[in-house]
Amino acid sequence: MIERERFIEIVRDTPLVSVDLVLVRGGAEILLGLRNNRPAQGCWFVPGGAIRKNEPRAAALQRVAARELQIADVLALRPQLLGVFEHFYPDCFAGDIGVGTHYVVIAHRIDVPAGFEVPGFDAQHRQLRWWPLAEAAASEAVHRYTRDYLPLLADYKRCPPPGGFGGDGAPQASCDAGRALVAKSPSAAARGHKKT
Repeated sequence: MIERERFIEIVRDTPLVSVDLVLVRGGAEILLGLRNNRPAQGCWFVPGGAIRKNEPRAAALQRVAARELQIADVLALRPQLLGVFEHFYPDCFAGDIGVGTHYVVIAHRIDVPAGFEVPGFDAQHRQLRWWPLAEAAASEAVHRYTRDYLPLLADYKRCPPPGGFGGDGAPQASCDAGRALVAKSPSAAARGHKKT
């Protein structure tokens, strides 16, 4: 683990490479978390996190999904590359101390079926919520960097019905894996996390 002062120096001097998890439920909703931490504190944002030194991208996706959403095997949901983006913030994890944050973000779309719920969330989120895509696009409470993803989601193949076709097969495989998780997961009421 990098010491706090050393990490502030790194954030001041270099960009951070990160992964974002853009979970889309039933082709119509996006999963967002209300952030407790800087940067983007108090905004609704997709889950994500920095890639560690010598950590393969797939391993970063697994770690971030397990930590932030308690999804044990996100790779079973067949994440698809959405694109590479740059995010610039005037502050950093340590607060408003005159050090901005520059992320190079590798965003991944993860399609899950209607009825899918994540098992939980970590302390960096006050709550998680599934937002209808149009509502998220229109809301100032959703961070603009998250809203930048939304036009890219509109034309993507939606989860077909069970036994349907998913074009190149990847969305269908992702949806099938998501349905399997829904079938064996406890009820949302038993998990007790906030959602709409």
